[in-house]
Amino acid sequence: MISFECDYNNGAHPKVLENLVRHNDAKPTPYGFDEYSERAKQLIRKACGMPDAQIFFLTGGTQTNATTIDSMLYQYEGVICVGSGHINVHEAGAVEFTEHKIITIPDNMGKMEAKTLDKYLNDFMHDGNKDHAVHPGLVYITFPTELGTLYSAKELDDLYQVCLRYEIPLYIDGARLGYGLMADGCDVTLPYLAHHCDVFYIGGTKIGALCGEAVVFTNRQAHKHFFSIQKQHGAVIAKGALIGLQFEALFTDDLYFQLARHAIDMAMRMKQVFREKGYPFWLDSPTNQQFIILPDAKVDELAGKMEFTHWGQAEGHRTICRFVTSWATTEEDIDELKRLI
Repeated sequence: MISFECDYNNGAHPKVLENLVRHNDAKPTPYGFDEYSERAKQLIRKACGMPDAQIFFLTGGTQTNATTIDSMLYQYEGVICVGSGHINVHEAGAVEFTEHKIITIPDNMGKMEAKTLDKYLNDFMHDGNKDHAVHPGLVYITFPTELGTLYSAKELDDLYQVCLRYEIPLYIDGARLGYGLMADGCDVTLPYLAHHCDVFYIGGTKIGALCGEAVVFTNRQAHKHFFSIQKQHGAVIAKGALIGLQFEALFTDDLYFQLARHAIDMAMRMKQVFREKGYPFWLDSPTNQQFIILPDAKVDELAGKMEFTHWGQAEGHRTICRFVTSWATTEEDIDELKRLI
């Protein structure tokens, strides 16, 4: 059965596995203080154009978001996020579990708009009762968004300028960062993104790694006890080299970006297949997530033949379905999709 359910239900790229096997008999320093992790960090710093960036390796996205956000907030602060944001809809309240409220504001096609953020912050600062409320201490966005849409360089800069004006840090969830950066029409580069936020993470789990995310602090220093905060969250693994070795492979010879671009190529082929069949799109996504509106009868017909996600109901006995490509999607997978639909 072919799967377009998600981009993390496969193993790791062979070059990642090769690097793990090559150093399997080594005895690295534990907890990520090893030579392989340090080499990976240097490669990431170079790719970001940020020689002084602080980098920490964690294992998964939800863990990364909860740990990083908790490290940046005081007890009385919350994080601003659009209603459709990943931490708000798909992390089972992990951020709230750390006792930090998620403050939601409206989105536009999954994106936070600078004018909406500015209005919220301005209203809050002029509220005479603000000391009775949860204070906004951080702004969170995803790149790409939960809906597969992208911020332009100007939109990202506009958001960051609002954050700078109100002295509130901007955090970017990059679980699918590569798939956004390599999408057609994207005018944001990794160095540009690194210079237009205070912290972000590079997702490995969904792009070629067995597991692992790299948190990058750029224009703002990490909490001086970030490692201890990681430990408290259960986000430190003894065999830290496991993640360092994977990112070393991913950021050698631009492998990370090549894998991401392959997924985009497959997504665009998929998009054309659905377009030729006459199925409408729920929205226009340039990334590896495609949202198609299918008749319920067609959804039932495809069940058992392929895996995909039921995203929500549409009018007229139809379903919004999400089909996702990954670094591991093959041309044969797309050909089989075309045959089945």
